[in-house]
Amino acid sequence: MNFTQMHERLRLELLRRIRRGTLSVSLLARQTGFGQSHISNFLRNRRQLSLEGVDRLLFSQHITAWDLLPANNRADESDAIPLVSHATALFEPLIRPSAVRGTIHIPSAVAADTRTRVSISRRNWDRFVAVSIPAAEAQAMDPLVQPEAVVVVDRHYISLAGYRAGRHNIYAVRNGSHLALRYADFLSNRLVLRPHNLAFPVDLLEIPPGESPADLIAGRVAMIVNEV
Repeated sequence: MNFTQMHERLRLELLRRIRRGTLSVSLLARQTGFGQSHISNFLRNRRQLSLEGVDRLLFSQHITAWDLLPANNRADESDAIPLVSHATALFEPLIRPSAVRGTIHIPSAVAADTRTRVSISRRNWDRFVAVSIPAAEAQAMDPLVQPEAVVVVDRHYISLAGYRAGRHNIYAVRNGSHLALRYADFLSNRLVLRPHNLAFPVDLLEIPPGESPADLIAGRVAMIVNEV
């Protein structure tokens, strides 16, 4: 990871903390001695910080360079995918070491050859994450997803365009504060969430003002690992 990459990952991590309500621009200014306008310009990607400035931000937030490394780049194997919580998969652009509950290994071709459809705002998110699906959530996608299955989510595919002709994409979607696995369509300013198991209802999610359907999609399910 070079300085430019570290700079960008630090910016995204600080924005994540601000959105989660654990940090503010004013607090960061007091902690570092920078002016609020200086920090705001950095967070809006309007200016870069010096190496000393980056050090001051890292120190103020108790962040190390290790924390900014992509989780799936911390091992020699490129097919090691971090297993994280649903909240991390939905809301955290950068997967911190403390958020990783384990790893799963997938064929290298899955990570190397999988196509992307991602917005500019999501390009700097860590791409692949894995989440465990509890029995209550798996039922809607039964029998494709079994209780306690692990699914690999590609967070660089948030388009509703089909990935393969004739097959529906399964998405990890933000439904309130929860992660749900569903087929998805867009109709009349609503994200239509369809289950595979027809015993379950179709859900309609209103798109909040200023957001798009893609903002509610964590990513496309690239792999399902059901227990044997």
